[in-house]
Amino acid sequence: MMSDRFRLALHSWTTDTTPLKDTLQAACAAGYDAVELRRLDFERCFEAGVSRPAAIDMIAAAGISLGILGTEYGWFFAEGEEQRRMFAVLRESCEIAVALGCGLIMSAPGIPSGTVAQAIAATRIAGDIVGEYGLRLALEFNSQHPLVNNIPVLREIIDGSGHAHCGLLLDAYHLHRGRGGARSLLGVRGEEILVFQYSDAPPVPDTGVRRPIDRLPPGDGVIDWDEMFGLLRATGYQGYLSYEAPNPAQWNRPARDVAEEGLLKTRALLARLPASSLDRSA
Repeated sequence: MMSDRFRLALHSWTTDTTPLKDTLQAACAAGYDAVELRRLDFERCFEAGVSRPAAIDMIAAAGISLGILGTEYGWFFAEGEEQRRMFAVLRESCEIAVALGCGLIMSAPGIPSGTVAQAIAATRIAGDIVGEYGLRLALEFNSQHPLVNNIPVLREIIDGSGHAHCGLLLDAYHLHRGRGGARSLLGVRGEEILVFQYSDAPPVPDTGVRRPIDRLPPGDGVIDWDEMFGLLRATGYQGYLSYEAPNPAQWNRPARDVAEEGLLKTRALLARLPASSLDRSA
């Protein structure tokens, strides 16, 4: 179901402890346009004895599109055999995406750190791999990463790679906690953004945690959503809003309740945007 020009996706981290099949059913029943899945979702399938073809068949039969697929993080700064292993995982992720009609692979920097030059060189290789499959690669900054923690650095990496297949993945939570907040969207063009993830932030966020799991449904925290969604819409972005709100309090609730709550609160916030900020073609 469309919300103006945005499509809404449920990120599987939001219902992390729910079996994948149940997450897919929850997203479909709630009315999302798609799901965003992680590499971890497939690793859990493999560990449970579910083959890759069987996992693909399960997702294909769920009645909801796979909008974005994550690959293993860390290849930005990995070296030697470890980087080659991660790029083999990336290639497998591309194969899965193609089988499921998904056009977007995403990745974040992961735990290692290094130099911008390292990340540029790695992104060239990753872009080549994704390009072989006719896909696009959305790269995310993490506000808690020692290097890749803002839009300018991420742009430097993407621009330095020279890859038309690569673009930005922006996350409202990390924009809020990073340099500039929502206003860092000023000057960003919609065509630069491949994916936009979102969740709210608590008044006192977790510190010293690389991947915080203190995220809240939109409207339940301190993010100014009129500003955040308004500035996003002003960029001209027309892709997925992926609801990524990992929090143990959410994981203890039925997945369908979590999915429906996120969808309803998102629609309510989008409905508050003034008509002047709606689709320019209207």
